[in-house]
Amino acid sequence: MIGATWPALNVRKQNPPTAPTTIDGDEIVARRNSPFNEIVVTDDGTGMRTLHFGDDHVLQSMVKIGCPAHLELAYTRVIPSCLAYAGKIERLLVIGLGGGTLPLFFYSQFSQLTIDVVEIDPVVVDVAKNYCGFHEDARMRVHVEDGRDFIERAAGDYDVIVLDSFSNESIPPHLLTCEFLEVVRSRLAMGGIVVANVWTRTRNALFDDMLRTYRHVFEDLYILDVPDRNVKIFVALPQERPMTREEVLARTREIFKNHALPQDPTGAISGFERVASNATLNGVILRD
Repeated sequence: MIGATWPALNVRKQNPPTAPTTIDGDEIVARRNSPFNEIVVTDDGTGMRTLHFGDDHVLQSMVKIGCPAHLELAYTRVIPSCLAYAGKIERLLVIGLGGGTLPLFFYSQFSQLTIDVVEIDPVVVDVAKNYCGFHEDARMRVHVEDGRDFIERAAGDYDVIVLDSFSNESIPPHLLTCEFLEVVRSRLAMGGIVVANVWTRTRNALFDDMLRTYRHVFEDLYILDVPDRNVKIFVALPQERPMTREEVLARTREIFKNHALPQDPTGAISGFERVASNATLNGVILRD
């Protein structure tokens, strides 16, 4: 009612909540906000830096400072074995930077390898450089833009393209479609391969659709299982290249005989499947 007098509210002043200084016992060494995420970096006291994204601090990547050959997360330990399918290892493209774990690993192991990294979030790049040991030079460059935009204008001829841009909370839909994968395929050199880190059905309602879409675009497709039951690795090839698990393991040991591997590939790959061309697959082909 106009002119009515409302009783005064008894408002008690409260101090703002204190931001936590640790996550799971690890010290928070950086906290940054970007247009995409809250980004938090923690250190366990031994130099193991962990990148967390979002308000619920989802683990995104882990880097051992000063030890670029160290791969802590299970899925990263499988990816070196994917090189067994590649004709040569001279040019690498990684979509998704995180803390820079995979680019730093490959940079440290192959002195002639040139690496392009694409990351849409400039704050992630800044955090990776300042807190995770990532760097740029003539052999390793980071491009701050959308992964699809970069792929569509890239010159191509990559021997290995790694798609590692999927978070726990979302999968960029424009990086899943048949049209996108066709462009990715066209950017491969002769004998080149595509490697994708994929959440399984327990976390990813589109898993069957993704599987069918990859199999539609590529002539050969392998699924490497990770000890983490929530993750699988797709290895997609434009030409058929039949290989058994034993051949993949043997080729991995040959490639890395003069390099460092965080563990024997036998333990890294917990399962192995070749998706036959006549396989009956559920799901639909994802399109733009």
